[in-house]
Amino acid sequence: MKILLTGCAGLIGWKVAEKLLKQGHKVVGVDNLNDYYDPKLKLYRVSLLEKFPNFTFHKIDIEDKNALRALFEKNTFDAVINEAARAGVRYSIQNPHVYFTTNVLGTLNLLELMKEHGTKKFILASTSSLYAGQKMPFREDLPVNTPISPYAASKKSAEVLSYTYHHLYGIDVTVLRYFTVYGPAGRPDMSVFNFVYRALKGIPIEVYGDGSQRRDFTYVDDVALATVKALSLNGYNVINVGNNNPRKLSELIELIEKYTKKPVRVIYKDFHKADMRETWADITRAKELLGWEPKTSLEEGVKKTVDWFLENWDWVRELKLP
Repeated sequence: MKILLTGCAGLIGWKVAEKLLKQGHKVVGVDNLNDYYDPKLKLYRVSLLEKFPNFTFHKIDIEDKNALRALFEKNTFDAVINEAARAGVRYSIQNPHVYFTTNVLGTLNLLELMKEHGTKKFILASTSSLYAGQKMPFREDLPVNTPISPYAASKKSAEVLSYTYHHLYGIDVTVLRYFTVYGPAGRPDMSVFNFVYRALKGIPIEVYGDGSQRRDFTYVDDVALATVKALSLNGYNVINVGNNNPRKLSELIELIEKYTKKPVRVIYKDFHKADMRETWADITRAKELLGWEPKTSLEEGVKKTVDWFLENWDWVRELKLP
């Protein structure tokens, strides 16, 4: 297949591209390489993808429809995987407009160009943040109509928009709701990367709440495999991609201490109103439709992440945290 993969310099996009390339697919990757977090990390990921002969990269923002149109005119895509997004719950409160221009308008640009050029398969990266206030474990058929952050609201909007294009134009759409994805070369604004980095530097970490909040931490390689498997689906599907095993933030901190062999100092702050106290994915649908379930425990995933830090510490130590 020839696949347009947006957000290829992000954590999940990078790993999805890597899996596709190893399977022999052609990947046209786009990313705007914005500075939401240190672009050096994004350039590192892209440099690894550029070692594959079946990969090409374009610095493009999905908000730029004309730049995207040029790609569609030069290529015949079998599928589009949209991993490009403005992510981060707290920052979306500070700057909500950019979340909607990227996550909604950008998605609309892709769907319009798919309609115009006859591309019939779309995978949309979505989020567990939609499940705020719902009963756990979170099932895909829950009424996710009360988002508590602009980020979640923008992702819900993109999901609804994608359904509209499935209904009107017959585009096969799979929405993947990811749960707290982490791993080597991860996102510096998320807890695993942030805490490991600070532990190795001897800087205190900041925890919003008392550490008892739980997350369904999901290792990035497992997430990437589920995403690639979703290319086989037809129709309209919404699927949770999570570890199905929520763990306390305090447990994560203990594992980081264990594998870094560094004491972690914690500064506790008030719980953030836009945060969720717990996430837990029901992955029954992923097992049934994709034949997928996660393979990587939090212990194994944190160890692999710490190992990556230690192997790359000569340049990672100079990264700037958000």
